[in-house]
Amino acid sequence: MATVKKIPQRQCIGCGEMKNKKEMIRVIKTPEDMIMLDVTGKKNGRGAYMCKSLDCFAKAAKSKGLERSLKVNIPVEVYEELKKELNGLGI
Repeated sequence: MATVKKIPQRQCIGCGEMKNKKEMIRVIKTPEDMIMLDVTGKKNGRGAYMCKSLDCFAKAAKSKGLERSLKVNIPVEVYEELKKELNGLGI
């Protein structure tokens, strides 16, 4: 009897869809309260996941999904910085 390895699933904070963790981008709040993208998925901090699309990013920003998940108020400048980083990744 072979054991089947479970693929970790995460819910997108933008669209609410469940997807494979590897297909998503992690946004973290570091212990120093900085908000940043975690491309490796291994950095320390409270994380929230979203699809690799600017649509989901826009939905998460509009619905304050990122703020709820990370339990912190996020200034507009931080959203702008995250958007630049996402564009830099070719998304």
